[in-house]
Amino acid sequence: MRILVVDDDKQLVRLIQSYLQQAGYQVLTAYDGETALRAIRMERPDLVILDLMLPDRDGWDITREVRKQEEAARMPIIMLTARVEDTDKIIGLELGADDYVTKPFNPREVVARVRAVLRRAAGGVVQPRLLQAGQIAMDLDRHEVRVSDHLIDITPTEYEVLRLLMEHPGHAFTRLELIEKGLGYSYGGMERAIDSHIKNLRKKVEPDPSNPTYIQTVYGVGYRLRGGGAGNEGTP
Repeated sequence: MRILVVDDDKQLVRLIQSYLQQAGYQVLTAYDGETALRAIRMERPDLVILDLMLPDRDGWDITREVRKQEEAARMPIIMLTARVEDTDKIIGLELGADDYVTKPFNPREVVARVRAVLRRAAGGVVQPRLLQAGQIAMDLDRHEVRVSDHLIDITPTEYEVLRLLMEHPGHAFTRLELIEKGLGYSYGGMERAIDSHIKNLRKKVEPDPSNPTYIQTVYGVGYRLRGGGAGNEGTP
């Protein structure tokens, strides 16, 4: 697995690189946005660790560019940020980042986040089956989601949140449950970060995201997939 680390702090890049290499990953590095975009296009890393504040193009802009590229649209992105405001983190998630780590951080935490996001991207070991909810079809073998038979681009984090909802139609999940059961760990108090992933999912799977048919808000609780019309189909 190849990880691209992007930060203008070279000492920090070396630190992250050292821990990732000890964990068995091959590490690519970049210190500005343009170099990072070139590396993404040419090297096709399996995951990008991306600093929010870069000297030429910020992490938000780079995330937008990556999500526009057909070949890289599903590439996992972990955002590094020195900002503590929830708004800044949520913007990154809404643009398509899969996770974020706030500076200062323990390098071991970064490695743990990388492993968790890559597990989500790989899809894990699953029994052959198709999850179906109305016009939404999730193929767990191929790690694909189609809406009205059209393949959609979906990030690993969005995939796992949708999978959990589709596996339990009608069940109301709290935000914390979606984070811990769907993503495998807690964001450490940032339960509302899941709202950003739900917002992105609705844009991709709902006929009218402002009036969702499938992913419903359960006020005071969290979210559920509409029970009626949702179901699981085994392999013929």
